[in-house]
Amino acid sequence: MIRFALLLVGAFLASDVHANNVTNGYECAKISDAEQRLECYDSVYQLTEPTDIEHSLSVIENRRLNEEAVRDNWFAITPHRPNYILPATYNTSPDFSAYGPAGDLFSDTEVKFQLSLKTLLFDELWQNSSISVAYTQQSFWQLYAEDEISAPFRETNYEPEFMWEIPLNHEILGFEARQLTLGLVHQSNGRAQPLSRSWNRVYSQIALDRGNLAVMAKVWTRIDDPDIDDNPRVEEYMGRAEFGFAYRYRDHTFSMDIKNSLGSDYRSGVELNWMFPLAHHLKGFVQIYSGYGESMIDMEQHINRIGIGVALSDWL
Repeated sequence: MIRFALLLVGAFLASDVHANNVTNGYECAKISDAEQRLECYDSVYQLTEPTDIEHSLSVIENRRLNEEAVRDNWFAITPHRPNYILPATYNTSPDFSAYGPAGDLFSDTEVKFQLSLKTLLFDELWQNSSISVAYTQQSFWQLYAEDEISAPFRETNYEPEFMWEIPLNHEILGFEARQLTLGLVHQSNGRAQPLSRSWNRVYSQIALDRGNLAVMAKVWTRIDDPDIDDNPRVEEYMGRAEFGFAYRYRDHTFSMDIKNSLGSDYRSGVELNWMFPLAHHLKGFVQIYSGYGESMIDMEQHINRIGIGVALSDWL
């Protein structure tokens, strides 16, 4: 009931946005003439210097504006979630028993990386909303395993996603609600039984910000046929809700992501990230994960992992 109530709240918020089609920065980004576009920004944000535009936007507005600046290109690709590679991650509590004898040759240290991309399908829909598709892939590579098994990819999770994004303009508890997203997502590891893991769900997500702090709340419900369900307890470990926080301080970004089952046992998984300047278009990246649901194959294990590497894109 909690999930459905939150989904209904999200739909209500969407019904009340920008009823009068008030001009905003997103509409300015669509103006092709540079001089007229600048005048539009000046009128919306009341700026005196063009360089003030980026600083006047909230962190979520700035990200959305960056996406809109390139999305008029045919099937332009933009980042969705952070893209990163952690050449060395250490798991303090691994359990490789699911892999049989090969698991005895695995290393506690492995490579973890994520690729996450998004492209626009349709824009300028109801309430200036848009429809996009995204794809996220997260892999765990046993680069440091014993030579007998030749460094296999231990696990890869594939996550295609279809989403309807609706701009918002509401104040909630001192935060500005910026965007409602309604989506359909599939996630699986592409393996045969007994290692196969997969599920499908619909979700509602709201993004808010205040200053340099962005907050996200997401709930979902599973839509798989129970008669052919290979993973009946996936929600107990991968969660039924997710809450994210990201804070930008100068060139540093700190973020926390929490998944929770909302069940009687309240199993959670917590991910902490720190991105910091390293080189042009490249950021240093430190990640800590503790709890359940880090990957589909390990979802029933309580993982404690720390990794360090580089990031190519950020949440904000």
